[in-house]
Parts: sequence; structure tokens; C-alpha cells
Amino acid sequence: MNGRRGARLDELEALYRSRFDVFARVAASVTGDSERARDAVQEAFATAVRKRRSFRGEGPLEAWVWRIVFNAAHSDVRRAVQAVDYDEPVASNGHPEDDAELRVALARLPERQRTAVFLRYYADLDYAAIGEALGISAGTVAATLNAAHTALRIRLEEVRT
Repeated sequence: MNGRRGARLDELEALYRSRFDVFARVAASVTGDSERARDAVQEAFATAVRKRRSFRGEGPLEAWVWRIVFNAAHSDVRRAVQAVDYDEPVASNGHPEDDAELRVALARLPERQRTAVFLRYYADLDYAAIGEALGISAGTVAATLNAAHTALRIRLEEVRT
């Protein structure tokens, strides 16, 4: 993909089909609501299709789409009238109390830290792709994730002691 201009429709479709759920989970960390997150992802992909010729190919297509997804999710939050409620029930993985503690700790992180954590561990992006998606350097991604890990560790230790 490097060096070429424009994204192909089949690449965008493949990314949409294979990673929609991951995009939606991360967008939910921004919007605070899974339905609004799914709408934001669909809106983002529609934007990506419309603007596919502006993809410069200087980085991964997925990182370019992540930036569009974040913009759509942030736009949704700006349009929303009601406050985000992170305490709504969410499906757990067999340990509801542990999952609830982690969800609360994640929700309390600053937005950039929370987003970086989701991109790293839910979207499985490397530091360079996270940096491109967030518009920051890979070194800043590393520092952001380090700060998030420290904050999460402290918060979870407080809850469990």
C-alpha cells in the first residue's frame, strides 16, 4: 500500500467485514454507548468510501480508517445532549465483578489513554498505527500506554485491597 494514492473499495469492504466489531468496541469507549458507536463506525466507513481517494498510502489503511472512526465518534459525542454513562451493564467474560472493576477503571482514564489502551489491546494495533490513528508519535503512544498501565494498576490495586 505504501507509495500509492487512494484506497480501493474491496480493501475498505474487507476491513469493514473483518474488523467492524473491534471498531465498534473502541468507538464505544468514546461514545459511551454501543449503539451510537456502531452508528459512528458505519458513518466512518461511509466517509472512508467517499474520501478513499484522499488516502495517501503513507501508513496502513487501517490506521487511516481508525482516525475517521475517532472523528465520527467524537462528532457523535459533541452532538449528544445527555452525559455519557459508563456504568450501564455490559456483557462480561465470566467474571462480572472483575470486568466491572476494569470497565470502571478504564472509563476513568483520560480519553487519550483510554483510546490508546483500546487500540492496543482490542484492535491489536502496533504503536506506529496507534500513533497515526491518534495523530501522535510512536514515542508518545508508548508514554501514553505506560501512564495508562500505571493508572490502571493503581486503581485496581485500590479496589482489591
